Amino acid sequence: MINGKKILAIIPARGGSKGIPKKNIKPLKGKPLIAWTIGEAKKSRFLDKMIVSTDDEEIMNVAKEWEAEVPFLRPSELAKDETPGIAPVLHALEYFSDYEYVVVLQPTSPLRIAEDIDQAIYLCEKNKSNFCVSVAESKIIPDWMFRINNRGILEPLNSNREIPYQRQKTIKTYVLNGAVYVGRTETLIKTHSFLTPETIPYIMPSNRSIDIDDMDDFLYCEYLLEKR
Repeated sequence: MINGKKILAIIPARGGSKGIPKKNIKPLKGKPLIAWTIGEAKKSRFLDKMIVSTDDEEIMNVAKEWEAEVPFLRPSELAKDETPGIAPVLHALEYFSDYEYVVVLQPTSPLRIAEDIDQAIYLCEKNKSNFCVSVAESKIIPDWMFRINNRGILEPLNSNREIPYQRQKTIKTYVLNGAVYVGRTETLIKTHSFLTPETIPYIMPSNRSIDIDDMDDFLYCEYLLEKR
């Protein structure tokens, strides 16, 4: 709770994973992947309730072993490859609509810590914003990005850029890292998105911003955890 406002955390974890089979419960340094997120959510100073939304009984059982609440099994139609990420969140809010804030914590961000969760919530409340999402500084320079046209020629995405250009003159850019999404419940139900023209950022360091998509990401997370 923050300033008298109740906060619900949702950990969405579907069973189908093509890149890494059973990714959400695959062991990472001796713990199922989802357990890293459950553990940090439990350390939060602000979260009043934390639930796991899954369509998979095995994930449900693992989550319960790590003392997470799994109040329902998500309908299979909300766990397909093409299912929008916001769909399971809105589904969960049908059961838990009496929370002023909702926080989404993807289990594929195991390096996020409780402080990241709490700081994003704090920023959202402090700035009286409807939404705050976690980001990391991008290592990709937009002015170095090209596409290949139908003639097989490289074309810069930014047609107004100067060539050559100096790295020191480039503007810092940021990417969503998938770790923390904070929103006011009432507004999220209306917008169906955490990303609006008024969304504010919570900037996280790159070493806590890994979003596991493939085995390279998984192995890199193991390496970083060994360094902690």
